[in-house]
Amino acid sequence: MLKRNPEAAAEPADRVPDQRQPLETDGARKRRRWLHVAATVFSLLILGLSAFVVTRTLLTMNYSALRSAIHQTTMEQFLLAAIFTACSYLALTGYDACSLKQLRLRVPYATTALASFTSYAISFTMGFALVTSGTVRYWVYSQVGLRAGQVLSLTLIAGVTFWMGMVLVIAIVLMAMPGPVAEINQLKVWINWLMGLGALAAVLAWIAWVSVSPRRIVVRGVSLELPGFRISIAQMLLGAIDLMFAAAALYVLLPDGHGLDYLTFAGLYVFACLLGIASNAPGGIGAFEVTMLKTVPAPSVEALLASLVLFRLIYYFIPFVLAFALLGAHEVARRWKRLRSEMNEGDGPY
Repeated sequence: MLKRNPEAAAEPADRVPDQRQPLETDGARKRRRWLHVAATVFSLLILGLSAFVVTRTLLTMNYSALRSAIHQTTMEQFLLAAIFTACSYLALTGYDACSLKQLRLRVPYATTALASFTSYAISFTMGFALVTSGTVRYWVYSQVGLRAGQVLSLTLIAGVTFWMGMVLVIAIVLMAMPGPVAEINQLKVWINWLMGLGALAAVLAWIAWVSVSPRRIVVRGVSLELPGFRISIAQMLLGAIDLMFAAAALYVLLPDGHGLDYLTFAGLYVFACLLGIASNAPGGIGAFEVTMLKTVPAPSVEALLASLVLFRLIYYFIPFVLAFALLGAHEVARRWKRLRSEMNEGDGPY
C-alpha cells in the first residue's frame, strides 16, 4: 500500500497552492511553435538520412556473411551481454526509486521494480516514451494509490535521471580519452577536452542550481519540484551506471579487431543514443545503427551489423516480451487474490 512520508507537504505532489501561472504571450507562443517546427524538421532529417544509409547498407550486404557472423558469436558473449543488460535494467529501477523519494511517497520495491522495468522495456521498443512509459507506470502504480499527476511527475523526474547520466558519461569520456575520440570525430584533442569540460560544468551548474533552494518547473500544467543535492547526485550516478552497463552489453558482442577501448566505445554509444532520441524512432532504430556503423572500426560491415542485431535482440526484444509476460502474470495474480478474498468473505455460517 502507498504511504506518504510524515515530513511530506500537506498539498498533493502534483499541485502547488496559491500559485497562478501567467498566461502565455503571443511572442512566447510563436517561439514555442518555431522551436517545435525546428525540432520536427531536425528529427525528420536524421530519420531520413538514417533510412538512406541503412537501405544502402542492406542493399550491398552479403547476407551469408551476416549469418556466418551471427553464428560465430560465442555463448560467453551472449551470457555477458545478458548479464550486463540485466544490470542496466536493475539500475533503471533506481530511477523510479529516486523519483518516489523526491515525491515523498513510499511504495514497495517489488511494485517499483515491476513498474520501472516494464515501462522502460516497452517504451524502448514502442517509442513515444512519455506516453507508453507513463501509461504502464500508471497501470501499476494506480493499484497502490498513486494519482495520474504523481505518475507524470515520477516519469519526468526519471527522465531527468537519464539525461544527467548521459551528460556525465559524455563529460568523463571526452575529458579522459580526448585522443582516441579525436581519431573518430576528427576534432582536435583540446576541442574534445573542452567539450568534456563544458559538459561537466553543465552537470555541476545544475547540481548547484537545485541545491541552493527548492526549484520548480511546470510541464503540461503539472508543477514539479526538482530533486535537491542528494537525490540529484544519486540520479546522476544511476544514470551513468545504467548507460555504462548498456554500452557494455553491446561492447562484448562486437567482433574481434575493432580496436576500441571500453571507455571510448561508451562515449560513442551515448552519442548514438542521443541521435536515436533526436530521430524520434522507436528505440532509436536506424539512427543508432548508422552511428555505430560509421564510427566503430570492424573487420566487415556484416560482422558489426551482426553485433547490432544481437544487441537489439538481447537488450530490447527479450525484455519487451518479458515485460508483457510479467504484466500478464501480475494481473492474473491480482485478480486471483481478489477472487480468493471475495470467496473467503462469502464463506461462513448459513
